[in-house]
Amino acid sequence: MAKVYQDLRSFLSTLEENGQLVRIKDEVNPEPDIAAAGRAAANIENAPAVFFEKVKGYPYSVVTNVHGSWANHALMLGMPKTATTKEQFHEINRRWDKFPVKPEILNREDAPCKENTIDNPEEINLFEILPLYRINEQDSGFFLSKASIITADPNEPDNFDKLNVGTYRIQVKGKNRVGIQALAFHDIAIQLEAAERKNKRVPICITVGNSPLVTYMASTPVMYTQNEYEFVGALQDGVPTQIVKSDLYDNLYVPAGSEVVLEGYIEPRVREVEGPFGEFPGSYSGSRRQCVITITRVTHRTNPIFENLYLGIPWTEIDYLMALNTSVPLYQQIKRDFPEVQAVNAMYTHGIGCIISTKVRFGGFGKEVAFRLLSTPHGGSYSKIIIIVDEFVDPFNLPQVMWALTTRVRPDKDVVVIPNCPGMPLDPSSYPAGMHSKLIIDATTPKDPEPNPREVELLEPPVGYEKYEILIRELLAKM
Repeated sequence: MAKVYQDLRSFLSTLEENGQLVRIKDEVNPEPDIAAAGRAAANIENAPAVFFEKVKGYPYSVVTNVHGSWANHALMLGMPKTATTKEQFHEINRRWDKFPVKPEILNREDAPCKENTIDNPEEINLFEILPLYRINEQDSGFFLSKASIITADPNEPDNFDKLNVGTYRIQVKGKNRVGIQALAFHDIAIQLEAAERKNKRVPICITVGNSPLVTYMASTPVMYTQNEYEFVGALQDGVPTQIVKSDLYDNLYVPAGSEVVLEGYIEPRVREVEGPFGEFPGSYSGSRRQCVITITRVTHRTNPIFENLYLGIPWTEIDYLMALNTSVPLYQQIKRDFPEVQAVNAMYTHGIGCIISTKVRFGGFGKEVAFRLLSTPHGGSYSKIIIIVDEFVDPFNLPQVMWALTTRVRPDKDVVVIPNCPGMPLDPSSYPAGMHSKLIIDATTPKDPEPNPREVELLEPPVGYEKYEILIRELLAKM
């Protein structure tokens, strides 16, 4: 059974035990020190989480880069920190099939996130509760970049399958007011539209500092009717995640181990300028009119730890966080219709770039697989550059992918551009924002009836190479 974490603190302890967390004991300035450390950590191989014990002007500590390396990612899954990216992909895929695993609902008195309560809206001051700082210099203010947000479907408020746990950027606008970016293809936008048709508020909980797999699933593109908490239990290898009922709303449930829980509502039909913000493509997003949330209740753990992540030119923590949790659900959705598909690598900029390996059943099959990707809820809006390779090409091995591109692609027949498609508006090359072309590169070996004028026989590795690979690895380990 894999090691399971029901809160952030237990995971930080494991990271520290495994040499994957460093503590900054000296007092630091919120800006630019915390973001600078996040960028610096991202530049280090097998980067650790960085824990700031003292932040000037605030009573509480800050941690960043918690998911910011494959070593940390492996420990999140209870795997050895040396587990490869491909091994982690297949392990997540194995556990994925355990969905759904119903969460364990705790009583309020047993939930750590309820240790302290601020129930008077006039006493709520986010600038005192959270050690806030700008992540990038030209951000328009303080952002929560790693919160998990819980909302329900207004038309079916008690439908647990439609309880949404998502990650959306949150801009602090006042002592008890924040902005949220809800893009049209996000699940929360479906709920927002349904509520605003009736001019109704959207009840909402914003949770900060969660167990690593809650954070992971909150940023995972699953289907609208699939509950994220039930996926957390699956990825915990069948161990239910612990949740507790919101104080304000009987139909909303928050992670029981959260460091901070903000409860309130989205104001209907109200929009204010939000942004700019340094976003995951490595550039500023610009400003848009976005929804506004009023916070009316706060609960938090004693001495809460504020967790945030740094976003910069890849790779940074957000790229590790969104890598396999984008790849696996896309793989699951495509393989359901095309069992020939072997693996999906959507690790690049949240799936804007995607590499799929597949067996080829007939001529043009690679393009058909690409079209299936573009018909998924996430791939349709995000994926822009799709590369299809044969089953013997490892999509996580970029030298192999480049080999396929350079030896299998005829640009006149294997490269397709589809104009005027949905695009990710935060992608700075989309124009107008939210519209893009799609590029498909079919780097598979042609199959009848596709024209293939030359026979291609692959080279086989020499007999006995496996034993020498084992021997060489053993010798390296002894050095």
